[in-house]
Amino acid sequence: MTLVLGAIADDFTGATDLANNLVRGGMRCVQVIGVPDTPADLSDVDAVVVALKSRSCPADDAVRDSLAALAWLQEQGARQIFFKYCSTFDSTERGNIGPVADALLERLGARHTVMVPAFPINGRTVYQGHLFVGDRLLNDSGMQHHPLTPMTDADLIRVLSHQTPHRVGLVDRATLGRGADAARQRLAELADQGVRHVICDSVDDTDLEVLAEASVDLALVTGGSGLGQALPAQYRAKGWLDEIATPGRLSPACGAALVLSGSCSRATLAQVDDFLGRHPGAGFALDPNALALGDEQWEQALAFALDRIEQDAPVLIYASADPTKVQAAQQRLGVERAGELVECALSQLAVTLVNEGVGRLLVAGGETSGAVVSALRISALRIGEQIDPGVPWTQATLKGHTAPLSLALKSGNFGGVDFFTRAFEVLS
Repeated sequence: MTLVLGAIADDFTGATDLANNLVRGGMRCVQVIGVPDTPADLSDVDAVVVALKSRSCPADDAVRDSLAALAWLQEQGARQIFFKYCSTFDSTERGNIGPVADALLERLGARHTVMVPAFPINGRTVYQGHLFVGDRLLNDSGMQHHPLTPMTDADLIRVLSHQTPHRVGLVDRATLGRGADAARQRLAELADQGVRHVICDSVDDTDLEVLAEASVDLALVTGGSGLGQALPAQYRAKGWLDEIATPGRLSPACGAALVLSGSCSRATLAQVDDFLGRHPGAGFALDPNALALGDEQWEQALAFALDRIEQDAPVLIYASADPTKVQAAQQRLGVERAGELVECALSQLAVTLVNEGVGRLLVAGGETSGAVVSALRISALRIGEQIDPGVPWTQATLKGHTAPLSLALKSGNFGGVDFFTRAFEVLS
């Protein structure tokens, strides 16, 4: 079989989120970090997800990197392209979802695409073009306080219209209720009217299944990982995909366990509190203000972690903090500087501690995950079984290490409150 799906994700955890759902749908999946510059053996792979760091960078950079990823995926023979962004649709005011989608459509010679951020099992739904997180509109969900990409408007048609010169339309829930043929007809009608980007309502998995059937023949689909969960069944129906019994099989895990958290989302803050409540004394908090003064706090964190690992005890190093503390650090140091200090500290801790015997590593936060994966010089991840919706265990082979590193990359907003504890139980 040839490569069925080639995906371009705008951050590391988003890539893993999509890859997880593709595996759950029965596809053997590899996630590559950046655009590979060496040949890849994809003989036993049905889907490849290229993880970029393009969500909050300048739009021109996001477009350049996304087009490079597209060219590589086309070289691999991918039948369909998927542009993956967050289920909360977060990006900068002028990008980068619109500019990247426009560039991909133009390069593919396609006239329109769907926009399907919904992931109902994780509480992300779209109704009448408005995005909800649980029972709250996006702008009242906590995302309005995101330090890099605050989302203050739940109307996705309005949000996307600020990012593209092209028309934006809607396939509503009533249309989806009439089935895939009705949805496909509506997409064609909107395309004939010059609509390039179509926001799609979706409040449950049935809606996603209808959208997958209606869009399986499009050159480009875009959205969150919920759509990725529904597409494999359509690929099998078209004869593109074989039945695979164990698409997420990984090697046995080994080595010490470590949690690194840089996310300040509500979900991650609750997970940090739960972990520390279960394991008193197991956490070391990093402070950007202290990190800015030199290496002393980083060295203290390293010593703390090494001591806990030697005792075979749980260990969490975190910079997660409530919005007030985050904003105070950003005001003092600058938003970019504060973020860089945390990412650098956590990524260098990851490198040092993996070399000291950590073999099971959980990282919380998209930007943090990207920094850690880059610092470890990981070029590809084999996707394993799911821990929680949107978060699987993965494995990577590191140069100089005989055993693979088991790695979980968690988007800040994902996972149940006991995620940090339960993740390692799933792996054992």
